[in-house]
Amino acid sequence: MTNHHQFHSAVGTLSQAFAPLKCLIVAPRKGSFSFTLVDEHGVACHSERLYPEQYNRAGPLQAVIDRTRQSLTA
Repeated sequence: MTNHHQFHSAVGTLSQAFAPLKCLIVAPRKGSFSFTLVDEHGVACHSERLYPEQYNRAGPLQAVIDRTRQSLTA
């Protein structure tokens, strides 16, 4: 799978994992991107930059999701 496909797959996975929060993708460049989770009022709840080694395999991406869920409930 190419980086382009991995990027789109990761974005879809993040969007599904954090619904109903909106997942905004900002500053994609050189294979990395930032995602920001926004609630129904437009308030940012979490923001993080991901690099290819964090999203091009299921294990590391799931670790990001788990860590983010923990920070949202803290």
